[in-house]
Amino acid sequence: MDEERLQGGSGVAPQDPHMPPTGDDRVDAAVAALSRLPGTPADEHVAVLEEVHGRLRDILGELNEDPDRPVKPDTAKGLP
Repeated sequence: MDEERLQGGSGVAPQDPHMPPTGDDRVDAAVAALSRLPGTPADEHVAVLEEVHGRLRDILGELNEDPDRPVKPDTAKGLP
C-alpha cells in the first residue's frame, strides 16, 4: 500500500475536524484518505474505499502479530 497516496500525497495525514484522532497515526492516515472521496468521481469511490479498508486490515493484522504493542490510554473513544 502506498502510504503517501493514503495521506493525500502531502506526506501528512490531514485531520478531518469531524473525526477525532484514533491514537494511531497509521489509522489516522488511512481514515484521512477518505477525504479524497468528495473530489473523486463516483465510479472511483470503490477503489478509494477498498484502499482504505485494505490499509486498516493490514494495520489490524500488524496489531494482532504484536500483542505487546503499548496502547495509549484514552484513545479511540470517538464522538459521544
